[in-house]
Amino acid sequence: MGWLHSLFSPLKKMWFRLHSGPKKTGRGIYILYEDVKSCPCEDVHVLWSILVEAHTHTTPSLPPPKA
Repeated sequence: MGWLHSLFSPLKKMWFRLHSGPKKTGRGIYILYEDVKSCPCEDVHVLWSILVEAHTHTTPSLPPPKA
């Protein structure tokens, strides 16, 4: 049975490493937003607004449509 454990142990570690990493979806930002919204500290809200403003200024805007 030791050979079976030695075979599946690295596979199990790889499986957990692949499936427990951070997700690359917007869900994490939404969870963070909900945490910020529920926080009573004014400083957190100010920092969040600065972050949102900085993000909107750095995203490239689309060129105006040609007529």
